[in-house]
Order: sequence, then C-alpha cells, then structure tokens
Amino acid sequence: MNIPFNKTYLTGLEKKYLDEVLASGKYSGNGEFTKRCQAHLEKRYGFRKTLLTTSCTDALELASLLIDLKPGDEVILPSYTFVSSANAFALRGAKLVFADSRADHPNIDAEQIEALITPNTCAIVPVHYGGQACDMQKIAALAEKHKLWVIEDAAQAIDSTYGNKYLGGVGHLGAFSFHDTKNISAGEGGALAINHEAFVKRAEILWEKGTNRSAFFRGEVDKYGWVDVGSSFLPSELIAGFLCAQLEKTDEIQKMRMAAWKAYRDTLAVLEKKEILLMPDEPHNAHLFYLVCRSLDERTRLIAHLKANGIASVFHYLSLHKSPYFAAKHDGRELKNADRFTDCLLRLPMYAELGAATAQKIAGQILEFYTS
Repeated sequence: MNIPFNKTYLTGLEKKYLDEVLASGKYSGNGEFTKRCQAHLEKRYGFRKTLLTTSCTDALELASLLIDLKPGDEVILPSYTFVSSANAFALRGAKLVFADSRADHPNIDAEQIEALITPNTCAIVPVHYGGQACDMQKIAALAEKHKLWVIEDAAQAIDSTYGNKYLGGVGHLGAFSFHDTKNISAGEGGALAINHEAFVKRAEILWEKGTNRSAFFRGEVDKYGWVDVGSSFLPSELIAGFLCAQLEKTDEIQKMRMAAWKAYRDTLAVLEKKEILLMPDEPHNAHLFYLVCRSLDERTRLIAHLKANGIASVFHYLSLHKSPYFAAKHDGRELKNADRFTDCLLRLPMYAELGAATAQKIAGQILEFYTS
C-alpha cells in the first residue's frame, strides 16, 4: 500500500469553470463565480450574507475588524487550534486568553469559559475541531450574559450542524476554509458568514479595501471612495470558479467521505471498548478521523508502524499557550487536555476517494499494531 494522508477530489467541473473564467476575460475578484459561490453558501446553509476570502485566516481577520477589536481587548479561544485562530486577533493587539479542551474531545471546554471572562473580554472564538460542534448553547448564553461577540472558527466544519442550524451560522460571524486539506477545496480560499444584521453593510466595505465600490457597481451610489478601514480580502475569479465546481458537488463528496469515516469507526470500535484508544463518536462532516493514543511514545511507534506499511498518518496541533511566541505571555494556567491532545492525537488518511475498503485496510494495520 502507498496511501497519502490527503488527496483533493476533482468533481469534473473544475476545468469547465476555469475555462469559462479564462474566456470571460474577468479574472479579478467579485465576478460571476464569486457571486455564485456566495449565493450557494447563503441558500444551502442559511447565512444572512457570505463573502468569499482568500483564506479562512483572512475571514477571521475580517471578523476582527468588524467587531472593532482594539489593543488590550481580550479574546477567549482554545489553545489546541491552528495558529490562524489566534493570529487574526493578535494582529489587532488583542490579549489572547487560552482555554483548555474538553477531556473527551479537542473542542474548547465551554464550562471553563466564564471564569476567564473579564471586563476587557470582547469575543469568544469556538473552534469546531474536526467538524464537531462546540457547546454553542452554553457559549451563546455566556455571550448574551456578558455582551460578547461569538466568532465561529468553522475552518473544518463545512456542512456540519448544531441543532437545526449549520455551523458557521450559529454565532455572530463564522469563518470557513477551502484549503487543499478541507472537504470542499479551492487549493486556497475561505469565506466569512455574516449572521448579525449590524455587520452586513460594513462587511462588504471592509472586504472591498474600505471602499463602497460594490455599492457603486450596483448603482446605489454615484461614485465610490474610501469610507472605512479595510483590506484586500477578495479571491480571484479563478479560485471562485474552482470552488464553485466543488460546492455544487458537496453531497457527492460528503457521501464518499462518510463511507470511509464509518469504516474506520466500525473496524476500530473494539479498541475503544477496551479503552485502548479514544475516537470521535459521530461523523459530523467526516472532515477527519483521529485516534488518541495513551502516550506520546505509543503514538510515535504507531506512526512508524503505519509508515512502514505505506500509510501516511500525522499528528496535529501543538498547544499554542506553550508555543515559542506565546509561552512567556501565558498566565501560567495548566491546560492539561490541550497538552494531552498535542502529545497523543493522531490523524488517519481521510479524503473522498479513500473508500471504505481502503479505510478498513488501514484500520486493520492499527489492529495489528495493538494485537501483535
């Protein structure tokens, strides 16, 4: 076997749509395919307004501008997450307050959040790890009680739900990734879902470099100019064309990913019953499949075993509160669960074309490791 960790699935529409972009002569952002993608996301997921961005990082940075984040404002977020979750707010001068993960899942422990809230707290940033929802009911209640913004980092959560809503549409703002590793990919790309009416008009202005250019092209104003701060968040039409080809085949992609996810879960359930491994208990959007080993050494040996059998597997985040950049700024609290996932969590190959049969073979190698 020679199984990669990730492989982008091509729907067959990518070349057709890219050819259409090239034929149009319109390559810069906010063209026909940008509008098609945004309309698709709004219709399918019920977002009030959606803006495509060049990355989820950009979407989070746009969110930080929208909430008027200022130096000294505090933002609560999990330590076990990608650095973009933190950078977007650090760039605005915010004080980052890291919370621990749950004991049974890498998501932020919502029960710990209220103790971290101070008069300077401005926002809570729940990160939906692997597409599994954080406790948004608890987080929303805290936000309402303390008058805070909720910005969902839904980078991994496209097509996942919480109750009767899609993730990214529960908080005031939601950021998505269409990176090469995600379920729906444009190589690079992202989107910001705007769910609070107060942000709708301003978001478009910030997105268009602080100008009211979009309103001008719609004929709403007779000229456009610099009316607010902003930046260049728009992706090109080439990215939007590729993304449109993926979005239109979301159901097809998800069906294939779910088959592989369930094959992993069914085959490896015996190890969880024996309390050898911890695994996710629901597929959500089948973004990833992870195992939590009993120790760093065990994980290292399992990675080596899988590699020897032609299977690529990787660990994930390093706790941000212990990172070289932030360690001296951390307040000294022990975040034991984040550190445990740093040392013990392992991700298995997951992509649309993996298939149930191959997932079973990979799981078989893991069973062999633990029984030999």
